[in-house]
Amino acid sequence: MTYPTPDHNGTTASLDERVTGALVGAAVGDALGGPVEGYSPEQILERHGGRVHGVVGPWNGDDWRTARPLAPYHKGDGHVTDDTLMTHALIRVYGTVRDHLDAHAVAEHLVPDLISNPRWIPELEAEALPLQRIFLAEKWLVARLHYGHMDPREAGTGNIVNCGAAMYMAPVGLVNAANPAAAYAEALDVAGAHQSSYGREAAGVLAAAVAAACVPGATPESVVAAALSLAKDGTRAAIEAVCEVASGHSDFESALVPLRAAVAPYDTVGPDYRAPSLGARRPSRLHAIEELPVALGMLLVSGGDFRHAVLGAVNYGRDCDSIATMAGALAGALGSPVPEDWAKTVAEASRLDLWEPAATLTRVAREVFERDVRRRRAHEDAFAAIGGAGCSG
Repeated sequence: MTYPTPDHNGTTASLDERVTGALVGAAVGDALGGPVEGYSPEQILERHGGRVHGVVGPWNGDDWRTARPLAPYHKGDGHVTDDTLMTHALIRVYGTVRDHLDAHAVAEHLVPDLISNPRWIPELEAEALPLQRIFLAEKWLVARLHYGHMDPREAGTGNIVNCGAAMYMAPVGLVNAANPAAAYAEALDVAGAHQSSYGREAAGVLAAAVAAACVPGATPESVVAAALSLAKDGTRAAIEAVCEVASGHSDFESALVPLRAAVAPYDTVGPDYRAPSLGARRPSRLHAIEELPVALGMLLVSGGDFRHAVLGAVNYGRDCDSIATMAGALAGALGSPVPEDWAKTVAEASRLDLWEPAATLTRVAREVFERDVRRRRAHEDAFAAIGGAGCSG
């Protein structure tokens, strides 16, 4: 099986195109990965009579409402999951604040949105509060911030360490487009309300990678290099190990087993995704979430091609909706086109406008950049006035 190189390497892609590609791409990846989440590549192969190549139905067919372990969620048929619901919620916070965010913005805006505003939840096929869909690690935000009144900067401490913050952190990278270091710092602050340890670190690195993908002429290799320049501890080691293996593959089929083997020493969940080990999801400087390194690895394997990267992530199994969300955001930010038929199917099935959040975030990114320029110039003037070097520009 071979895939074409991207038709558009992103060199001249505009901010609007990159933001739209990343956000629509993340939602499409999420929807494609949802129905096979939690299974192994071998189980996926057996269930579907081959690899998944697009939108598929629920694992248990018409029994999705009652069949465990997925009931009562309608995963499949183009439905997005909590990854996209949280991503869109964060964009709404940006749309309100219209500036850089921090952990306090999560407490003041994101949490009230999750518990106060009913929205259409595709997997429930009903209008409900987002709180009623999000996973336990995201419910932690509500328990700690709304009910516990914790300092938002420390609220993530004690939560299970997983990809819950990283999975919706692409908007931070897009607001800081082409500035990975700034994206990393902002995402670490935002994610402090939700996660700690390598879960928080992954959120910072994912945002940085998305920002790096927006640099004109960016490649999968330059994105990985940017991620490695900022990542710390086990997260850095896991990305390095996975991407070293990924560089030797150009087809996801041959990469599925080697990538899992490369990330396994850093993954605390263990070989059985549905039966985590006793050491799973605990803080550690030696470990990493599985999803981010594998997403970066699939970006390399695919050469940046959206379709190939996302299908590689989907067929990897395990937490593949989040892996495909991240891979889709990265490939989309690079400028690789999201298949229109996939995007249309997901938008219609999920009853979501996938393009409006991108338009909102693009406007916010432009406004924030203009504010940053004014703030920077004010600092330069003040610094020069006290005897520092003046701006040469």
